[in-house]
Amino acid sequence: MLDHLSFTAPQPKTIAGAKGDWELVIGLEVHAQVASKAKLFSGASTAFGSEPNSNVAFVDAAMPGMLPVINEFCVAQAVRTGLGLKAAINLRSAFDRKNYFYPDLPQGYQISQLYHPIVGEGEVIVDMAPGVARRVRIERIHLEQDAGKSIHDMDPNMSFVDLNRTGVALMEIVSRPDIRGPEEAAAYVAKLRQIMRYLGTCDGNMQNGNLRADVNVSVCEPGAYERYQESGDFSHLGTRCEIKNMNSLRFIQAAIEYEARRQIAIIEDGGAVVQETRLYDPDKGETRSMRSKEEAHDYRYFPDPDLLPLDIEQAWVDDIARAMPELPDEKKARFVKELGLSEYDAGVLTAEVENADFFEAVAKGRDGKQAANWVINELFGRLNKEGLTIDTSPVSADQLGGVIDLIAKGDISGKIAKDLFEILWTEGGDPAQIVEARGMRQVTDLGAIEKAVDEIIAANPAQVEKARANPKLAGWFVGQVLKATGGKANPAAVNDLVARKLGM
Repeated sequence: MLDHLSFTAPQPKTIAGAKGDWELVIGLEVHAQVASKAKLFSGASTAFGSEPNSNVAFVDAAMPGMLPVINEFCVAQAVRTGLGLKAAINLRSAFDRKNYFYPDLPQGYQISQLYHPIVGEGEVIVDMAPGVARRVRIERIHLEQDAGKSIHDMDPNMSFVDLNRTGVALMEIVSRPDIRGPEEAAAYVAKLRQIMRYLGTCDGNMQNGNLRADVNVSVCEPGAYERYQESGDFSHLGTRCEIKNMNSLRFIQAAIEYEARRQIAIIEDGGAVVQETRLYDPDKGETRSMRSKEEAHDYRYFPDPDLLPLDIEQAWVDDIARAMPELPDEKKARFVKELGLSEYDAGVLTAEVENADFFEAVAKGRDGKQAANWVINELFGRLNKEGLTIDTSPVSADQLGGVIDLIAKGDISGKIAKDLFEILWTEGGDPAQIVEARGMRQVTDLGAIEKAVDEIIAANPAQVEKARANPKLAGWFVGQVLKATGGKANPAAVNDLVARKLGM
């Protein structure tokens, strides 16, 4: 287990109003699409990009007499997510009907969980800087079905409905109002995404809508939040507004910033913030009212009569727990402790599970710091430049590991290694075979290197005198020898010989 007691909490974001300072209070409801090939209550496919209305079972279309049947795999994915967030798993949960008009949900209600969610309280540690992190408490995770999609721009007089998403399983992850700034909110969503991608419970694709957030924003005077924490009394906090369906980390930050300033202006003008649901317009950079904020009683929740309470066994939960992968915080800590990496490098390498897996394959049996240097600086740098991901890298982990092995054996220098990397990137092949076939092996014959050093020194007497007067200029001779040998001379041997020949 990680010891998270040593970090310092970041300061809350303070916004200066016309009449004083204000602090932000933020809570998020993150909707994560469960990584499953079938929907929550039907066997219909969840494949993205299919023809409209091609992934629809009778139960999704609310045909008369069709009854929902729970997808056990989706339940397991929710449990796995809860365990990854160090949350309580409820062995008994139940589904409710949430009633209001959905134009793209044919049954006219959503099957969700209000009173008895499958996952209870947990936490997420959100790193903001080395030694600085925010602990965000998770209130609950419940399973529910997604709605379809209404399309309004295909015809001037009609709207169309695509039911492919209808019934897709969602996990709604509800946080406490523990987040205190826009950057923290974005970092929290990114950390949730990272954890779920490690777990394989959600692919985190925000562009496709597979991960989106409803952001609750309010403002309060300095000190009010601490009074709320001490008492649990929400009256110390301001009235919150919910910004719906955010699927961009950048837009989440911009929307929070705008909404906070909007609320401050209202309060300072003597008005009152109205609790409501709002939308963010990225083109205008502002939020706008969508509808008045509903409360639970407005939805007329009641237990779904078609679904029995969900009872799961502790032994089943324990089996899932035993099969849990190493999570990003634990992996990062291991990279620092066992491989000697810096916190920064370990954070870069564990940001995405695919990157971490690639690095571990490169570092296996090799020097961790050297492997990290090649993966981060050479490989990641080139991937970013070319707009590629680790999955589409032309250089494999085995190839990059082969380059590091050749350096360790002294067969090639760092400079030759970079030339070799370029060949692997553009042409592929086996590193060792390329070095042999192209005569790239480093010259380690001291006799041959000494001959080159002697020739350079003899041809440059004036430079010799300068170097003896200023030893820093000896590097010029090293560079000339490497140039004369086509970069193949062992740099360490050249340095030693130059120093000895110049009497340094």
